[in-house]
Amino acid sequence: MDTVRTVSAEREHFDVLIVGAGLSGIGAASHLKARCPSKSFVILEARETIGGTWDLFRYPGIRSDSDMFTLGYSFKPWREPKAIADGPSILRYIKEAAEENGLVDRIRLGRRVVAADWCSATARWNLEVATSSGGTEELTCSFLYANTGYYRYDEGYSPRFEGSEHFGGPIVHPQHWPEDLDYAGKRVVVIGSGATAVTLVPAMAETAAHVTMLQRSPSYIASLPARDPLADLARSRLPAELAYSLLRWKNVLLAMASYQLSRRAPRFMRSLLTKGVARHLPPDFDVATHFTPRYDPWDQRLCLVPDADLFKAISAGRVSVVTDHVEGFTGSGILLASGGELEADVVVTATGLNMLVLGGMRVLLDGEPVELATTVGYKGMMFSGLPNLAATMGYTNASWTLKADLAAEYVCRLLGYMDSHGYRVCVPEAPDPSLPTEPFVGLASGYVLRSVDSLPRQGARTPWRLHQNYLLDLRALRHGRIADEGISFHRDGRDATEGPRRTVEV
Repeated sequence: MDTVRTVSAEREHFDVLIVGAGLSGIGAASHLKARCPSKSFVILEARETIGGTWDLFRYPGIRSDSDMFTLGYSFKPWREPKAIADGPSILRYIKEAAEENGLVDRIRLGRRVVAADWCSATARWNLEVATSSGGTEELTCSFLYANTGYYRYDEGYSPRFEGSEHFGGPIVHPQHWPEDLDYAGKRVVVIGSGATAVTLVPAMAETAAHVTMLQRSPSYIASLPARDPLADLARSRLPAELAYSLLRWKNVLLAMASYQLSRRAPRFMRSLLTKGVARHLPPDFDVATHFTPRYDPWDQRLCLVPDADLFKAISAGRVSVVTDHVEGFTGSGILLASGGELEADVVVTATGLNMLVLGGMRVLLDGEPVELATTVGYKGMMFSGLPNLAATMGYTNASWTLKADLAAEYVCRLLGYMDSHGYRVCVPEAPDPSLPTEPFVGLASGYVLRSVDSLPRQGARTPWRLHQNYLLDLRALRHGRIADEGISFHRDGRDATEGPRRTVEV
């Protein structure tokens, strides 16, 4: 491990401090070690193990919601047979990456960053870190790199249902799945229609007496093969790295084409998706009610099911779909707004997530709190007025890791540029206040709308625009200029924070 610079007997200093040891954090550290070998760094992880999402979620059927050739790292080929992979396989992949890149000794578990305070006098972040043992540690770093994902780990979104306390069975949120939950031979109702629900329902139907997916409104769902035949062919004929690269680009371009078609010809894409669902269901199934959303494709995330498993379970009679509103709970089930009742022994509330930027840490500038909602995003990964700080925010319309890889490459380029020019500080600048801004995330999903007022804004054009486009980001983050109109560089920390900081009206 690199020599750690000591500030005092109690406080360690690192060139870069990475927050989070999940898929993004391990990827960021791998890039940093390979591209900036002289930088000292550490990874702080709030939980007692690495893996992030892929260790936290333990519900039945947990899997990727995109293919592993794009969800996997650019530097580590995905070698397992299934392109749509289960959670344990992805967790194993992350741990392998940590071991192969010599990161295990750089990770400190049970360390949650509570607050980060930028000190202009020293051009460093002062970090308050809570330990799992109940103590507190203080660290400093020159550059803070958050890889904390976008949702709260300690709680999912659970709306209040009238009378739920009277229900005779367990009510479970997928984010906190009990290891001892026994649903074999029981009637299960899963409330929700998103990615978690469409994963849970067919998995639970394998042993439950019957599973009902109760949705307030439907989602767009597409079926893809769990195993990619072209991948099998490519990997049997080509070196692993070359096959992986070709398959990655194939899937990137296909996903981009699907998204662009959805935005430019929504009626055509709506018809294509609903017809695709209908092909897997009995002729008399009411696709219009249960699988035709009111919104256009990609106004919310498109759900993916492997090998049509959800539709096969419906066709086999093991799963029912009910589109209605929850009026309340009874002792034996759920009362619907239409007047009917769904009897249940177990209820699963797959009702979504709570968004949380930067893992919930407090951010301060020289002791003054900063509201992230008053900042503007820069290149989709930094925030106006906040020096030497980056955060990985993956794509909403493609695999998360595609953007995470590019973000890590950019951070390494940025650090190299600063070193070569003798700069200690970089500060993204907000666009002209007269220019319009809009929400940082453009989805109309519930978890986004519930949190929009606490998120940064984005500008109308580059570099403040969040493109959600891999090719545009590839050009900007891998090949674009480091010094552009949206960022300033300084040799002294005090120069970077002099004068009023631009904010935006929310």
